[in-house]
Amino acid sequence: MKIPFLLLFFLWEAESHAASRPNIILVMADDLGIGDPGCYGNKTIRTPNIDRLASGGVKLTQHLAASPLCTPSRAAFMTGRYPVRSGMASWSRTGVFLFTASSGGLPTDEITFAKLLKDQGYSTALIGKWHLGMSCHSKTDFCHHPLHHGFNYFYGISLTNLRDCKPGEGSVFTTGFKRLVFLPLQIVGVTLLTLAALNCLGLLHVPLGVFFSLLFLAALILTLFLGFLHYFRPLNCFMMRNYEIIQQPMSYDNLTQRLTVEAAQFIQRNTETPFLLVLSYLHVHTALFSSKDFAGKSQHGVYGDAVEEMDWSVGQILNLLDELRLANDTLIYFTSDQGAHVEEVSSKGEIHGGSNGIYKGGKANNWEGGIRVPGILRWPRVIQAGQKIDEPTSNMDIFPTVAKLAGAPLPEDRIIDGRDLMPLLEGKSQRSDHEFLFHYCNAYLNAVRWHPQNSTSIWKAFFFTPNFNPVGSNGCFATHVCFCFGSYVTHHDPPLLFDISKDPRERNPLTPASEPRFYEILKVMQEAADRHTQTLPEVPDQFSWNNFLWKPWLQLCCPSTGLSCQCDREKQDKRLSR
Repeated sequence: MKIPFLLLFFLWEAESHAASRPNIILVMADDLGIGDPGCYGNKTIRTPNIDRLASGGVKLTQHLAASPLCTPSRAAFMTGRYPVRSGMASWSRTGVFLFTASSGGLPTDEITFAKLLKDQGYSTALIGKWHLGMSCHSKTDFCHHPLHHGFNYFYGISLTNLRDCKPGEGSVFTTGFKRLVFLPLQIVGVTLLTLAALNCLGLLHVPLGVFFSLLFLAALILTLFLGFLHYFRPLNCFMMRNYEIIQQPMSYDNLTQRLTVEAAQFIQRNTETPFLLVLSYLHVHTALFSSKDFAGKSQHGVYGDAVEEMDWSVGQILNLLDELRLANDTLIYFTSDQGAHVEEVSSKGEIHGGSNGIYKGGKANNWEGGIRVPGILRWPRVIQAGQKIDEPTSNMDIFPTVAKLAGAPLPEDRIIDGRDLMPLLEGKSQRSDHEFLFHYCNAYLNAVRWHPQNSTSIWKAFFFTPNFNPVGSNGCFATHVCFCFGSYVTHHDPPLLFDISKDPRERNPLTPASEPRFYEILKVMQEAADRHTQTLPEVPDQFSWNNFLWKPWLQLCCPSTGLSCQCDREKQDKRLSR
């Protein structure tokens, strides 16, 4: 009797160990609104595979991005910490990296979940968008590269998908061009005409050298402007495999299909070992794109086409897990880095941004539309299907959740702001471990969320709010994104208070007349904010002008003739394989 008993014991032990160390797939969309997937209420965009993921697991209805912008949100996701703790939140107007040859990025001493899982024997890969920096001092040190932050394999883009990367889609630098190019040219032109008129009238003698100097200045400004337009795309929009540039500039032809194939091949290579796959889509950040199989097929224009193509890709991954019989042993997480970019409207008036459902605001601000994102988790062996959880959770929670599942101890030398989600997902707890959550607009503490114990209320207090323009609109259309300081915001004293549990649209700020505990609630939240800010040591600012600006010596360029920086090894490899 002892031998069968021992066999049963070892089988049970092995199954428990497998269940506690699942394969992990973390899927992140870019700028996808919570109102875009069908499982969150959309009736016009078809997302059967994302919906299938939700019906087979848990749908989080108050899942929050730690920041409403790409770079800081992704830094928080990777580290489980508010981005301000690592210097990955900006004090200036620009809150994301715009050049691959910037020296800022996720600091080398930060610990990502990829590092923790790699140390536990996981095979790790990042497919798609990174946007957390590349190099520090030389273009070969790759200090911020994914492979220096715990990933064994990287295939994708180091920066982000920008309008400038796709010919004919405009530029994200339009406002900068107006200030740095068109305005100076106008000033030079007016100065030239004025001096010429005064000189002709004999009212002022202007040396010929002055005219030549002004003409030279105008020519220099124009030359730099045209050079920027010509070189930005090849210098910043490229695909990499590990440390090697394989396509510069990147091609949008079947781009999602290529990412999907890379993800599938990584899974197939690791069927016998636990793996971590971060599948970080370029969809649905502008410039929007989709392959011919999806173009013009949705009811929501080019945006809907892009969402539906991304959904197809999710379906390919789910189908592969089923084919390989890995579904039961794989935890899948689907989310977006922040809310939809509501200000994305083409020159023809076509909406290129998504839907944030009933929620106010969007990307780049901390109204619910900017930070409330899809949050779906599925693990058939462990998580009961068809659940909906209304408790506040954060994308920072993924860090401690996957670390614990992999058997990795959390770092003890730093504050981890995320909380393990498994007690909620398994039904062992009915309450979020987040009593307070702090919402940052870049590096500025913007709002506090409080979910008191033994209460259904969820209080949210704004210290300042963005000035939407035009007045009465749902975004900052004049500047394309909302900014976080100066004349772009309105400060509130006392803070603007909402009960999100009763007013999720944030339409009716509370007053001492409508909420008897108004000042008491604000006092508790201010004290929590003070305690939180006391835990923030001074760290290097990764968005300082020195770190943010383009540095020629950090520029990556594939081997090519002259200064073209152009190559397509993907196309060459396809030809060789035929």
